[in-house]
Amino acid sequence: MRVGTRGSALALAQAELVARRLGPEAEIVTITTLGDRGAAVQDKSRWVSELERALLDGRIDVAVHSAKDVPTELTDGLELVAIPRRADPRDAICGASGLRQLASGARIGTSSVRRAAQIRAIRDDLAVVELRGNVDTRLRKLAEGQVDALVIALAGLQRLGREGDAGGVIDEFVPAAGQGALALEARPGTLDPETLARVTDAASMACVRAERELVQALGASCNTPVGAYARVVTDGGLELVGWVGLPDGSAWLRDVVIGAPEAVGEACAQRMLAAGAGELLRQAETELAA
Repeated sequence: MRVGTRGSALALAQAELVARRLGPEAEIVTITTLGDRGAAVQDKSRWVSELERALLDGRIDVAVHSAKDVPTELTDGLELVAIPRRADPRDAICGASGLRQLASGARIGTSSVRRAAQIRAIRDDLAVVELRGNVDTRLRKLAEGQVDALVIALAGLQRLGREGDAGGVIDEFVPAAGQGALALEARPGTLDPETLARVTDAASMACVRAERELVQALGASCNTPVGAYARVVTDGGLELVGWVGLPDGSAWLRDVVIGAPEAVGEACAQRMLAAGAGELLRQAETELAA
């Protein structure tokens, strides 16, 4: 069983988690993606396209992605076959215990338009600084004083054994769809039911699917400020929180819908679109393209 992954420390740690569940026959194969080469492609495909090509070419049997990096439209001939148990989906702040503890004018780093928009919606007096690189690189830049704080996925810190670098979590934020979860992509029928059972968590799968369906039904791109987070509530239903905003945080829309897993994404999207989410998304696209 050849398990394909990007070569970053975090991607390898994630692939190793999956490989251990697949069993001793699993072999990790490292694939360099467009994103790893620094391509300026502003969509999620830069992180997954080479892995998908390796799947279609038969060089690997399954690809392990961060679920939040996988576009809602998959390449023909491939499918998301499993979502393991999800880690903590929240955003962490490093360098401070919370956004409200930062001094006015403090520099806070992120490369995410969603995080930047939500920071500005809460603290428009902070200076948001674009901060790219892998987890270690961003933490090094914080230590060097390039920023006063940074926002990063808590799950990534946990998987790298660096949770202690988090000063706190930002509960006010709505995470990106799939944040904290891993996604296994493969050709249909590649993994037998017994193997899938070892790497699949039904609740996590339902939640991530609902989040992805919300983003897709909104017509949002990966380059707009959108958050989606689902959790299981009583009787097997899901509570789905959606968030759409402008890049400068000056306007935003948040909604919460409880419903059946197979319907809650579309239901939340329709409510948000009726309340003006489509106009916000179009304006956000225009502003980000300027």
